[in-house]
Amino acid sequence: MTRALFTEHDYPDVDLERGVLEAAGIELVLGDCKTEDALISEGRDVDAFLVQYASITEKVIRALPHLGIVSRIGAGFDTVDTVACAKHGVWVANSPDYGVGEVATHALSLVLALIRNVVGYHRDVNAGTWYYLSSGRLRRASEMTLGIVGLGRIGKRMAHISRNTFKRVIACDPYLIEGDFPAYVERADLGSLFEQSDAVSVHTPLNDETRGMIDERVLRRMQPGSFLVNTARGAVVSIDHLLDALDSGILAGAGLDVLPVEPPPPESRLLGHPKVILTPHAAFFSEQSEVELRRKAAQNIVSWAKNGRPDYVVVSGTRRPRP
Repeated sequence: MTRALFTEHDYPDVDLERGVLEAAGIELVLGDCKTEDALISEGRDVDAFLVQYASITEKVIRALPHLGIVSRIGAGFDTVDTVACAKHGVWVANSPDYGVGEVATHALSLVLALIRNVVGYHRDVNAGTWYYLSSGRLRRASEMTLGIVGLGRIGKRMAHISRNTFKRVIACDPYLIEGDFPAYVERADLGSLFEQSDAVSVHTPLNDETRGMIDERVLRRMQPGSFLVNTARGAVVSIDHLLDALDSGILAGAGLDVLPVEPPPPESRLLGHPKVILTPHAAFFSEQSEVELRRKAAQNIVSWAKNGRPDYVVVSGTRRPRP
């Protein structure tokens, strides 16, 4: 029988995953793997990993010759060493399209909350101030330019739902051909996007190219009083440089759903910062999107066991389940 290890999770129960896997004759084994050694120890007699947060390194892959697939619960796969998986023939799969609408809606909510100073007004009212000018002047969104960094599934949805709110929508994605840009989105390189945008929303994956990409070099090109929102991956944005831009007035506000370290340590300057809105890596979430996310990640293992390949391939492997 094919066996799958749920490496770790923070769900109240795993009835959904167990139902999907056991209906296909796959045994689900529950783990609590927070280290490489724990992954190796608990993974010695399984064929598949179902992963929420665990880091799957080359040491782990090399030590488990029977492991055939790593299926990540999420769209991102930066916690999986895909090079090592490819080298050893291990399939890698994800759930890339489960919460597109949720993330785009969350990003737009953060942008508009910053532009309209929703959190600031709330804070002022609770402090006893009832005055529409308590936060200073506000600008009209319909006269502003929204910049989108990364025009994949979520970036395109963000552009679609934002186009009637802003005067212009521009985007940077060097990996899309011209014909893949919607007609209502103007193309820009990264530098000119930050120069032209009143608000920027980040929707890129995390990799060697994008890690720390939003730094002082691009932030200092923004117009004073601009806004930045990140619902992609925390490490795409340099937090120190972001804080410098907030304190200098280049940025009037930032909305962050993702951080390089989650949750932020108690001493983080982000906590309590009057210009920052923080949400707890929740942009993906709705009751429906979570069900879709978890089902698709489990179904990847079912499809691999049945057909030799998962539904959503990140790395094409060569390993098959043991007879």
